[in-house]
Amino acid sequence: MEVFNLEKNLKCALYIRVSTFHQIDKDSLPLQREDLINYAKYILGIDDYVIFEDAGYSGKDTDRPSYQNMMTRIRMGEFSHLLVWKIDRISRNLRDFSDMYDELKKYNVTFISKNEQFDTSTAMGEAMLKIILVFAELERKLTAERVFAVMMSRAEKGLWNGATVPLGFIWDEEIKFPKIYEPEAKIVQYIFDLYEKKRSTTKVAEQLNQENVKTKRDGTWTPRTVGAILTNPFYIGTYRYNTKTQKTRRWKDKSEWIVIEDHHPAIISKEQFERVAKILKDNYRGDYNRQRASKNVHILSSIIKCFKCGSNMNAGNDRARKNGFTPSRYTCYQIHKTYTCNNYASDLTVLPFIINYIGNYMTLQDRITKNHSYRDMESILLRGKYFTDIEHINKDDIKCTYKLLVNNLPVINYKLQENQEDKKTTFKDRYDIYKNEKEKQERDAKLANERKTQVGSGDRSEKIRTYNYPQGRITDHRRLDDLFLYAEDSMPKKDFILKRQEITNKIEEINSKIQELRAEENNFVDNKEFSLNAKASFYLITQLIGNSKNIDVRYLLENVDKSIIKDFLSTILNEVSVDHQKVQYITFKNGLTHHFEYKENQ
Repeated sequence: MEVFNLEKNLKCALYIRVSTFHQIDKDSLPLQREDLINYAKYILGIDDYVIFEDAGYSGKDTDRPSYQNMMTRIRMGEFSHLLVWKIDRISRNLRDFSDMYDELKKYNVTFISKNEQFDTSTAMGEAMLKIILVFAELERKLTAERVFAVMMSRAEKGLWNGATVPLGFIWDEEIKFPKIYEPEAKIVQYIFDLYEKKRSTTKVAEQLNQENVKTKRDGTWTPRTVGAILTNPFYIGTYRYNTKTQKTRRWKDKSEWIVIEDHHPAIISKEQFERVAKILKDNYRGDYNRQRASKNVHILSSIIKCFKCGSNMNAGNDRARKNGFTPSRYTCYQIHKTYTCNNYASDLTVLPFIINYIGNYMTLQDRITKNHSYRDMESILLRGKYFTDIEHINKDDIKCTYKLLVNNLPVINYKLQENQEDKKTTFKDRYDIYKNEKEKQERDAKLANERKTQVGSGDRSEKIRTYNYPQGRITDHRRLDDLFLYAEDSMPKKDFILKRQEITNKIEEINSKIQELRAEENNFVDNKEFSLNAKASFYLITQLIGNSKNIDVRYLLENVDKSIIKDFLSTILNEVSVDHQKVQYITFKNGLTHHFEYKENQ
């Protein structure tokens, strides 16, 4: 990716962050802001600065709107310095900080921490910064290890470590452990009995919803929530701990588990639990649709993020439509982990926005000139029925986009495959380049021959030259051994031989590329059906998006392999953030981000 670079004057980015609203109320933000402004003016001597604030965001990762906007503008070459109040305002994660610091060095941006007095413009400052970061990371890991050791010790003693209390139990403050709650315990027993009768988690969920039976959190039942209860050994009095990894929630090796049987009063008998387990196992083996679902392609699974909490969004199948088409549905990871976020999105609502916006971007890229205003750009980007509820695109984002486009730098690269040339460079364009290069080689050879005949010995062999063009190839049969040997600016024969070999190799290279291009042209002519193969589909998706005002995304989803659409978007987009079916911002592969400001009451 090409990087837009300006000749930097002194300009400072001031980054401010507080993690809680308590800190905000205690004027932590104003305090940081005042300190950094004064430091920039009177210590660094920089009057030109921009303040970036993230209020109420944790430092565990860098998924913060103002931080991402700041980094985008740094990549644009806008700043010479990055000034923070303390290092942990950027991140408490060593890897994240290290990645950011590598980027700062790449763009020649000096990093300064006001309170720790680190200035990376000096070798000592850079060395001290790295030392502090290593010890900070070490302390974090040691703390995590100490906490984990305490939790394991408590679990070995059968003590509760703060997980969600399962349905059928209620927290007992006296014994510091869940106890049976009869109204809910009856529901659990009913679920096990019902499953033995119906032998389907889907049918059990449907009946529970029909009978208006609520989950632990007063929600509706799904096959997943039913299955979670049927497989939980807590209901037979077994206490388990350390069964899954904290981040990925993948199962650990059983040797790492802590398992205490007959630990607490049971709701379900062990005999019934084993019967249900056998039915579940048999159903899984025979349920072709369930096994197939795990291989389903979810187009936005690696791109989409929750705007509310910054978490990844889990992908699954939405309800099937009458024609059999099943779109993807994305739910916030925190729904399944902490129940603190209920954000969701669907292919049918989010994808039309994303794909049509990319189409508008392509149009803008083709039309933009220095005579266009920011308003003109915004009008093109928000063209179409999918953007009527958007008031504006963030002004700073528009400015960054303008700088890129008016300087003819690529914003979006559309690739057919890895390392292939930009799709906007057509076959004809590339063919003409190599054809012109071949003609230049011919002219150079002709000129050389004319000089040779003017000063040669008169031997007929000096004047004989023939060219053949079989199947577009160029060959040179004349004797060139004495070329330039008799001119005033003559070269030694050794140098001439090397020069001749260089020209010969160049001609062979040009011929080879011409043949490749002709083969490529023939392949494209043959691929006229929309879904014949991935290459043709990829190409046609690009053409469709670039030449339509309102793209029928549903038709696209129903007729084009989802994996092709997923690969296409993955070459363009880095991240899409949504909030209840509305796209809040889009980040492209080059780091450029567009934030959307919606109309009130929308």
